[in-house]
Amino acid sequence: MIAYLGKCLLLVTMMFIGVLFGMQQANNGMLSMKGYHDPSLKGAFTLTDGENNEKEATVLGETVTSKDLEEKQKRSLNRWKRLTFSSKAGKTLSDTVTNSAQSMYEWIRDMRK
Repeated sequence: MIAYLGKCLLLVTMMFIGVLFGMQQANNGMLSMKGYHDPSLKGAFTLTDGENNEKEATVLGETVTSKDLEEKQKRSLNRWKRLTFSSKAGKTLSDTVTNSAQSMYEWIRDMRK
């Protein structure tokens, strides 16, 4: 099962890289067909040096920096904490309902005897 998931992940990654490469090739073809540089045509994937020697990546026109990734990680961690709290609350509620139903069942069973 793990080998299958690994192969699927590898295949999806290769396909994604292939799509990005194809989009970049199409962009280069559009530029060469026009004969001049048009700023409205953006590349599919570019790497540049940003401020303070930080690397910036542009994927499909969206700029991504390491600061953006750190902010996304913090938001993801906060979301995970909220989900954990919700999960614990749901488990507690479930246990409470299960224990109440079980004690009701036992009480009714004992009354019949």
